[in-house]
Amino acid sequence: MNSDQFSGKWKQLQGSVKEKWGKLTDDDLTMIDGHHDKLAGKLQEKYGLAREQAHAEVTQWLAEHEDSHTAKL
Repeated sequence: MNSDQFSGKWKQLQGSVKEKWGKLTDDDLTMIDGHHDKLAGKLQEKYGLAREQAHAEVTQWLAEHEDSHTAKL
């Protein structure tokens, strides 16, 4: 899923984001507003992750989410 797709599907993805990263608040999700980098930044802040680790987690989550979505089709 590229950044445009991520941004376009943000409303649908928010529930899954909250399930995966429960420390993120509704205000955090509003601030992230479908931006991959902002999500990684919030993960750094809330979970104390290094930048590379936060980006890797987001990328892995996206790949898993995309795989599960494709399997349902």
